[in-house]
Amino acid sequence: MELRDIEIFLTLAELLHFGRTAERLHVSAARVSQAIKKQERAIGAELFHRDSRNVRLTPAGEQLRQDLAPIYQGLKDSMERARLAAQGKTGVLRIGTISVNNYELRRYWETFRSRHPQWGLHLGIAPWVDPFLGLRRGEMDMLLTWLPVLEPDLIMGPKMFTDRRVLTLTVDHELASRTRATFEMLGDFPLPLAKPAPDYWLEAYTPRQTPEGNRIEPGSVVTNNDELYSLLGMGEIINASPAHVARYFARPDLVHVPMPDMPALDYGLVWRGEAENDMIRAFAQVVRDLAPLQL
Repeated sequence: MELRDIEIFLTLAELLHFGRTAERLHVSAARVSQAIKKQERAIGAELFHRDSRNVRLTPAGEQLRQDLAPIYQGLKDSMERARLAAQGKTGVLRIGTISVNNYELRRYWETFRSRHPQWGLHLGIAPWVDPFLGLRRGEMDMLLTWLPVLEPDLIMGPKMFTDRRVLTLTVDHELASRTRATFEMLGDFPLPLAKPAPDYWLEAYTPRQTPEGNRIEPGSVVTNNDELYSLLGMGEIINASPAHVARYFARPDLVHVPMPDMPALDYGLVWRGEAENDMIRAFAQVVRDLAPLQL
């Protein structure tokens, strides 16, 4: 199996969508389909169940994913170490971010690079569905996410920033013309539901009840930003977003109404205790030295 075909298989196994897989890898959907059919012929079994509504892994596909993922990651890591060695660097710190405001956090990235020129720094967008899987698989060293994170195998490190809340909804929604929204309004409309993710972590983002005790109803299940913003644009859901999305996800079909009475979100660093190393400790120290931002 060629390296590119492995990448196609693993990406499709993650996204379970041929179009989004093609978009992420900058290939055609036909190329994705061709690669999967080639792999299925070689193995002699289907790797994915496909129908008009969804794509899912077969037992054979799940076994192949489990076997290939660490091998592929090891190959990528080896290539990265070779590239860094050619630049005189001894390692790279990989940070996944659930927030999308990396530009606003550049003082942390720049300070780390300045203090530790012997190490590289790689930033990537982390999924908010099954958010800690990348840490546990060794695909990233640290995760920047909203807090708290109460997983026994993960260390919750320093806070990086606090962000206020805005109500994100379509421009023709009945609340779109307001200058401010309230926490209580979340009980009147369906909100997105992200699964799988720990309940306590999801509730830190959107509680199950309003301040007056009204239930906040989950709406459609979403697994990525494309699905979230598609449903928002169609008016099927609203979302209590962190305020930075108004700056980084400006769209003509959506508005972001301030929600001053909803508790702000704290974002901080998390890493796997068994994987802690000098680079992780050094970056955590940079954040502690610079103190958290108030956005």
